Amino acid sequence: MINVGIIGTGFIGPAHLEALRRLGFVNVVALCDTPFEAAQKKAGQLNVPHAYSDTDALLAHPGLDVVHNCTPNHLHAEINRKILRAGKHVFSEKPLCMTPEEAQELVAMAENAGVVHGVSFVYRQFAMVQQAASMVRQGQLGKLFSAHGSYLQDWMLLETDYNWRVDAAQGGASRAIADIGSHWCDTLQFVTGKRITEVMADLSIVWPTRKATVQGNSTFAAKEAETHYEDRPVTTEDMGFVLLRFDDGSKGCFHVSQVSAGRKNRLSFEVNGSGASVAWDQEIPQQLWVGQRAQPNQLLTDDPGLMNADVVHSAQFPGGHIEGWPDAFRNMMLQFYTAVREGRPPAKDHSPFATFYEGARVMSVVDAILQSHRQQRWVRV
Repeated sequence: MINVGIIGTGFIGPAHLEALRRLGFVNVVALCDTPFEAAQKKAGQLNVPHAYSDTDALLAHPGLDVVHNCTPNHLHAEINRKILRAGKHVFSEKPLCMTPEEAQELVAMAENAGVVHGVSFVYRQFAMVQQAASMVRQGQLGKLFSAHGSYLQDWMLLETDYNWRVDAAQGGASRAIADIGSHWCDTLQFVTGKRITEVMADLSIVWPTRKATVQGNSTFAAKEAETHYEDRPVTTEDMGFVLLRFDDGSKGCFHVSQVSAGRKNRLSFEVNGSGASVAWDQEIPQQLWVGQRAQPNQLLTDDPGLMNADVVHSAQFPGGHIEGWPDAFRNMMLQFYTAVREGRPPAKDHSPFATFYEGARVMSVVDAILQSHRQQRWVRV
């Protein structure tokens, strides 16, 4: 068994835990969070035998092989450094860190440590996204012309919607682009096999001041009946539009928003080629639309019997048994832990899961988008 510790027990930490338990050869032995009483309570609820409130103490746990970093954004870089210095395999929530310079430092540290490293870009692991990427690789779309789409949510729609991600000191200089736009960029670079090399961005803050509850807000948590607010200035974007250029000269665009009423978690994309187009929507993830000119369009489903042979492993159940985000999360962890079990640090290109290399590349894209918005011009990544 591979022994694992998880740092951070908010929304995403238990999602990591659930996916790991589905693998069958991974054992989560410890959780870490502050204060200690909260870590201990969560460990009891999730049936994890050990709890810590100090990262160094967790890293000293006997027989620990892998550590997952599920903390708020501003803690990612330093905790990832500590994990690497301890010689442990590391799986980090995105963003990898807060700046491109930190990202390059972490890549170098991971290479020197010779460990397996991963970043939580999960959407590439959906079966129909894998199918789309396979169709591109096999030339079924012909020459690619463009890629476009959006990632839309509504959980920050109201003036009273606030949590730590809004605070630039904790969440970073970018919010909507870094939080969800980063997922769109990674997914499209994976599907097309191309890298984003230039961007032109226009970002927007819908609520320059938000009303934060005095008792604090948790991500995706329901509000309490009796709520007292205080005004907080907002410096990070609620939405944005970005034009793209890829390394082969093809072009694209995407729209991100955390203030689109009715959209809960809608990452969608369309890729257009000379032979066909494909389109996918995360809110109906089992379907891949295939557009044709000279014959009827198709609506492909995640039935293993209908998928390309090289990606059939990404569909876990028979056709008609709907798979979603937890199943993609499980796929991501299986890819990562297969590399851990085999003692195989990831290659710089063509890894089956997102690594620190991809984390650093997307950090550079986000940084270029912010620079483009400030300067109102095209910026090279």
